[in-house]
This record gives sequence, C-alpha cells and structure tokens, in this order.
Amino acid sequence: MHNLRSYTVPLHRYIAMMDLQERNERLFYKLLIDNVEELLPVVYTPVVGEACQKYGSIYRRPQGLYISLKDKGKVLEVLKNWPERSIQVIVVTDGERILGLGDLGCQGMGIPVGKLSLYTALGGVRPSACLPITIDVGTNNETLLNDEYYIGLRQRRATGEEYHELLQEFMNAVKQNYGEKVLVQFEDFANHNAFDLLAKYSKSHLVFNDDIQGTASVVLAGLLAALRMIGGGLVDQTYLFLGAGEAGTGIAELIALEMSKHTELPVDDCRKKIWLVDSKGLLVESRKESLQHFKKPFAHEHEELKTLLEAVQSIKPTVLIGTSGVGKTFTQEVIEAMASFNEKPVIFSLSNPTSHSECTAEEAYTWSKGTAVFASGSPFDPVEYEGKTFVPGQSNNAYVFPGFGLGVVISGAIRVHDDMLLAASEALAEEATQENFDKGLIFPPFTNIRKISASIAAKVAAKAYDLGLASRLPRPDDLVKYAESCMYTPLYRSYR
Repeated sequence: MHNLRSYTVPLHRYIAMMDLQERNERLFYKLLIDNVEELLPVVYTPVVGEACQKYGSIYRRPQGLYISLKDKGKVLEVLKNWPERSIQVIVVTDGERILGLGDLGCQGMGIPVGKLSLYTALGGVRPSACLPITIDVGTNNETLLNDEYYIGLRQRRATGEEYHELLQEFMNAVKQNYGEKVLVQFEDFANHNAFDLLAKYSKSHLVFNDDIQGTASVVLAGLLAALRMIGGGLVDQTYLFLGAGEAGTGIAELIALEMSKHTELPVDDCRKKIWLVDSKGLLVESRKESLQHFKKPFAHEHEELKTLLEAVQSIKPTVLIGTSGVGKTFTQEVIEAMASFNEKPVIFSLSNPTSHSECTAEEAYTWSKGTAVFASGSPFDPVEYEGKTFVPGQSNNAYVFPGFGLGVVISGAIRVHDDMLLAASEALAEEATQENFDKGLIFPPFTNIRKISASIAAKVAAKAYDLGLASRLPRPDDLVKYAESCMYTPLYRSYR
C-alpha cells in the first residue's frame, strides 16, 4: 500500500494494480479486500474509464479472452483455448458504450477485467471461475482507428445479421462448453443491442445485464433506504428521470415491479407514477410513435415539455434521478425547484464518470439548503454545509452484482428472474442503519461489503429456490452461512 500510495497519478496506480494481479493474484485480492474503499475507484470507476481510453498504450499482457469477427465459425474452439474449465461467471462486452465514454472497441476489455475482480474481491467468486471476454466487431471511433497502438480490428463496426450471427454462435458455444449454469453478464453494450440481447437470451440462457438490471437493483435499494429517512412508501412518490436509455428505463421498470408487488396494483398503473425526460423532452403520449420500444411504456398523457426544468415545475416529482450521461444538467434552478415543494427532495445523479455527473454532492446540498437526500454514481467527498457534515451515498453497482452473482452460483440457478433482482434490492436496503442515515448516507459503507454480499447472495438464492430455478439440491438450511462458506478468501494454505 505504501508503494501504491506513492503514485500521484491515478492511472499509474491502476497499472501497478494490474501488474500485481498478473504477478501475485492472491496478494492482489488481499490488498483489494483490506483497502476496498481506497482501491475500488482505482480498479473500477472512475479510473478504469481512463485506462480503457488509453488501453493500447498501457497494454502489457493480454487479460481475458478476445473473440473477433475473424473467429466466426470457430468460436467454440477459441473458448476451448482458455485454460480454466469450470467457469461460473463470464462478463462480456463489445466495447460500444464503455461507461459514459462511448465506443472504445476492443479497449473496453478493462471493464470485464475490472468487473470480475470485483466479483472475486466483493462477492467471493473464485478468480479461476471468472472469464472476461471482449467480442471485437470493429469500432466506429475514428481516433482509435487511426491510433497506432489500437489493439483491435481496424474496421467499422459490424451490424445487423453479421453481428447477431457472431453473438448467437458465441452464446451457443458458451452453453456447449460450460453448461447451463454459467452466468453471462452483458456489459456496456449500446442501447440498441443491450435490450434485444437481454430479451432474446433470457429465456434460453442464464444472462444478466448490469447496466439495465444491476443499476436498477442498486438504485431501488437506495430508494427503499431513502424512504426510511423521509417516510412514505414507493407508491406515494412521483418519479422523474433525466435520461431514458438502458439505465433509466431499467430502473423505472424495476421500481414499477416493486410497487406492483407490494400494492397488487397492475404494473401499468405503477408506471404512471414514473416520468422520463430524454434528449427531446418529456416522454408523452403524442410522441409514442417515434419512441424506441423500451421507452413506450413510460409515455403518458401530458402536454409536450422540452426542458427538465419545465418537467420538474409541471410534474412536481418527489424523486429526481439522472441517468443522462451529461454533466451539469441538474442546474441550480432545477434543484431549488425540487426543494421548493419537497421537505426532503430525493436527488440521485447517477452518471459516470465524475465529470458526467448531473450535479455534484456539494451543489445538491448547497442549492437545496441541506435538505436533499443525495446519492451519486461516482464517489464524492463529504460536504460541510452550515456546520453539518453530509456524507453522499454512492449508488455503485458493486453493491449488488457480486452478491447477486454469488447467489446465482451457489443455488445453481438456471435463469434470472426479476424477483431475484427485487430480493437483492431489499437485502441491500436492509443493510443501511440509522447511524448511516444520521450522516445522510443511504448506502452502507463499503468496508462491510463481503458481509453485505453474503446477505444478498442468500436472499437471491432463496428466491431462486422458491421459484424452482435452483438446481443445487438439497437446499442448504442456512443460506447466509452457506454463502459465506463458498466465498473465496485470499489466504495461503498451511502445508504442515
């Protein structure tokens, strides 16, 4: 740690950590687990974003498995080249929408590598059971195509039939090589592919999309915890989103499902409490024809409004959620408007990295005169306002996906069901304590993350057993104990 802290440039720390992972995997995980709050931003967001942008220049040795268009017809053979046989979790990307940074092509590999190191450090999935994969179908990023250090195919992105045939071959090969129970996590695919892939393969494979489902699960947990601070139930709130892509619509859908589950109202009625603003303005009935299919359920009867401020003033939401990927969009007027008709406005600015956050923690607390219940996607330092210190919560997917993955693995689940995501949200919300709330924190600190992951895994596994989706029988009596006993811990064995 002394050596790591001597680096002043975050990217140098990232490189040092990656070198350590290659050189001494056990020590890498020991370090990450013991210093999780300090090192999480180094091996994952925000530093991993910069690492992906410069991946070609900092490339030392290959991490993960690359499958390219040139491997079409031989994908199964390529998979068989990976030395480990018993894989439990695959994180796969095609690099088209890396964080908020756009198309980074093959250099998106930093994301599956980073995600899987969190599956191990935070969720206890064995490192040898994790497989990072990048599917290289080219890139439309001109800068990369002209970069002498770019590591991928120098061609424009394949689309349509060519793209889907490669994905189909990949999904079939995964099932053939690793069986029914390998969890495939789709990561940082562009909107137009992400929803289609999830819908297409969720019936035949064990698949999960962290951008759609993981983000939604964490944000729902944050909302459930926030409601314990401000009072009232999910159904009593009015929600307004800025951003109607994967994250926005995924979160909105999960909130509607949770509302419906607890009130027995139809999901359609629950969706009416949720409003979304995209780049063209409020989603309303009159725009329905021109909307993408995943936005249509949230287009309600209302006059057309062009700006977020107009929407806030007209709809008077109690909860404002930003998933737009555009920084500084929660302006002073927007936050002051939220504070004017809410005693404690709930404001989540979730876009990553920090520069893309809709507003900073300081702006949210200052403009709301210290009344906001705030959480962000990127880490922010505590804020001092009128003598009180507010600690902003980080709505980080790392709270949910490692525990969720562990729950799926230990139960031998064969499909992912929405109720398993709701179970993960409820388990995480229960972990926040009054002590956290007193500081304004709606998420528990990351220092207990392995304990939290075990609780989430137990709840997810229990739901898989209840739904008849678990294949590991008989069901263990104490799922929390069982989850803890399955977790990888970086210790040296004693041979004497």
